[in-house]
Amino acid sequence: MPEPVFGAADSRRGLITGLVIGLLAFVTRFWGLTHPTDKGTPVFDEKHYVPQGWQVLTGGGWIEDNPAYGLVVHPPVGKWMLAFGEALFGYNPMGWRFTAAVSGVVIVVAVYLTARRLSRSTLIGALAGVFAICDGVLFVQSRMGMLDIFQALFIVLAFSALIADRDQVRRRMDRVYREGRIGLSDYGPRMGFRWYRFAAGVSLGLACGTKWSGLYFVIAYTLLSLWFDVRARKDYHVRKPWRGTLLRDAVPTVASLAVLPVLIYLASFALWFRSETSVYRYVVGVEVGTDGPWAWVPGALRSFWYYESGILEFHAGLTNAAGNDHPWESKPWTWPMGLRPMLYAISYGPDQCGGGDCIRAQMLIGTPALWWPAIPMLIWGLWKAIFRRDWRYQAALAAYFAGILPWFGEIDRQMYFFYATAIAPFLVMGLALCCGDVLASAARGRHSPGRLMAVSAVAFYVTLVVADFVFMWPVLTGTPISNQWWNMQLWLPSWT
Repeated sequence: MPEPVFGAADSRRGLITGLVIGLLAFVTRFWGLTHPTDKGTPVFDEKHYVPQGWQVLTGGGWIEDNPAYGLVVHPPVGKWMLAFGEALFGYNPMGWRFTAAVSGVVIVVAVYLTARRLSRSTLIGALAGVFAICDGVLFVQSRMGMLDIFQALFIVLAFSALIADRDQVRRRMDRVYREGRIGLSDYGPRMGFRWYRFAAGVSLGLACGTKWSGLYFVIAYTLLSLWFDVRARKDYHVRKPWRGTLLRDAVPTVASLAVLPVLIYLASFALWFRSETSVYRYVVGVEVGTDGPWAWVPGALRSFWYYESGILEFHAGLTNAAGNDHPWESKPWTWPMGLRPMLYAISYGPDQCGGGDCIRAQMLIGTPALWWPAIPMLIWGLWKAIFRRDWRYQAALAAYFAGILPWFGEIDRQMYFFYATAIAPFLVMGLALCCGDVLASAARGRHSPGRLMAVSAVAFYVTLVVADFVFMWPVLTGTPISNQWWNMQLWLPSWT
């Protein structure tokens, strides 16, 4: 029988640790947040989304009604997030980066709490939190007025809710078993309404409402939740666990994790339907004919389909074969180790370096001490997930692969390393679990040399991660550095 353990037991230490992790995340994300800029204007893809957020805020009705502000090729949720910060601080770097920084802090805390629940260990959760603080991808994206950090936020929150739902279900199952009621039905007990699973569905809907690639996580999380239910019924000796999951869990799981996100996505366009000036709101009779086999469909829905099909057409045509090339694009096989980062901003000239020539550059680089061990982590995690049936790795890797594998299906498409923002939280969780395995391997010999070596190895690795992050701080934040220091930051030819 499974031990009745549902999360780490040291709640007071866990709270204190979480507060410290959150404070460190806040300081790093907000320190010098208003730099760099392009002479006071947004940098890189901020130039698309920051004006769109401002237009949503100032155009009336919290909708986009002027395509001249940029390519209207993403749903509205991420732009609302940007608009919220701009409403608080105005159209300035603090305004368009505020909610991104807050999202970055929340992601770090969520990673800590989720890894703590996965491992039943505050120590392993703290390691994951430190790794999330020190990861260059999560760090840089949480200091940029772009959409990817918001999608990563909702994806991580949905994952956290699913892990909490797993614990809640097993707690209920354990009570039923110990009360002797597990055999009253061949299919096992009904679990009732599951609020955590519902919350996960809402978060997934917001992820899709930020970027369409949230759909990949909808599929992965639905399957993962069903797998959790099968394992719970098996572990508590339900006579027909697969059929019990099919009859008792499948419909509400699909409703919460697949149907609800679609409804949330459609609800995010409610203001678009309501407004008289929404972009593409009244294309029937202009861009779309009023007759034909679909004439019976209401004009609002036909306009909405025109809007959505235009987004699909844009993304489908964004291919190398169509001549869409970018000097900093990358393909998904380079993402696990961060082999092709991105240059976001760069400027040259005398600046705070004793009058000499300096460089102020900001690059999206995954901290090498975290990203370069990705392949060994994935190999070890797959072995544990498949042959040891370790549910912790099954969960973390399911989310990780949901963020990378689908992109292999459209290799010709123009892609960028910032797409990997969604996998970064699960990379650091996987690495923290690996550190936990190293510590656990020597746990039996409390005073043995092997235990000392294990603790020393993990301590050395954590120190290496923090030192690597500190070393790369200038190039992650756009701090002015000398040419010599800049050359020291470019470790690989693919980084140039």
